[in-house]
Amino acid sequence: MSDELENEIEAINSIYGANTILNVSQLAARNHYTLVIPHAEVTLRLLIPDQYPEKCLQFMAVDGIGSTAPKGFGIHVLITAKEVVRRVYTPGQVCLFDVLQELEQTLDHEISTHWEGEADVSNQFEDAEAPASHANRASYTVLQTRWTLSTTVTEKKSTFLARSCPVNTTAEALSAITQLLATDKRASKATHNVSAYRIRTSVDRNNIVYQDCDDDGETAAGARLLRLLQMTDVWNVVVVVSRWYGGVKLGPARFGIINAVAREALVAGGFAKG
Repeated sequence: MSDELENEIEAINSIYGANTILNVSQLAARNHYTLVIPHAEVTLRLLIPDQYPEKCLQFMAVDGIGSTAPKGFGIHVLITAKEVVRRVYTPGQVCLFDVLQELEQTLDHEISTHWEGEADVSNQFEDAEAPASHANRASYTVLQTRWTLSTTVTEKKSTFLARSCPVNTTAEALSAITQLLATDKRASKATHNVSAYRIRTSVDRNNIVYQDCDDDGETAAGARLLRLLQMTDVWNVVVVVSRWYGGVKLGPARFGIINAVAREALVAGGFAKG
């Protein structure tokens, strides 16, 4: 860890409280940190490369979210953090403290004007067919998403439905999920929206792979869904499996259903072979 980064971390933890930023690196994931976003009930996972600040830091995923936060808010914070980094970062200059300050100010304003009292993120847009007309109410990247749906499966009163959508960047994947939860009232009211994505792109003739997943409270389901994407060798796609819990625990059988409807959505969308 460079002296510059060490000084930034010390300053952040002294101002915002101990453990606001923590190094959680393991052998499989070097230079990974968790950053608690003040007043937002959201913790983000952050990658800070060895070459920082010559190379830019990167927000990777939502690491934790409070129980009272509205659905979709964690992903919205992640997207906003990525946008702040793009605005603030200058090669060779430390920016973590500045990013956190600007992110805090942006979210404080949004929480007080857009999110406060929102029990259901689907209320964020009044017209589910025209979210762009309300674009000033939150800093979403609105996409013309083309979701392909599986058939609905019901097992012991729990209902499962999968969706697949083409994406080309991590921001598009996260934005697609956010838009789905913001505009589809049924999805926003699901007990769990398990998601995973895989993206492959080329920069200077080098292949770069991005992949991630989110359990959304359905423990271990996200990793299993991502594993399905890997096994079917699909790329540039995001999959969301919604589950509406019916009151009867399914045990491990739920994973089989989640993967079955996800595979169906991938095949229907033309991403995987039948």
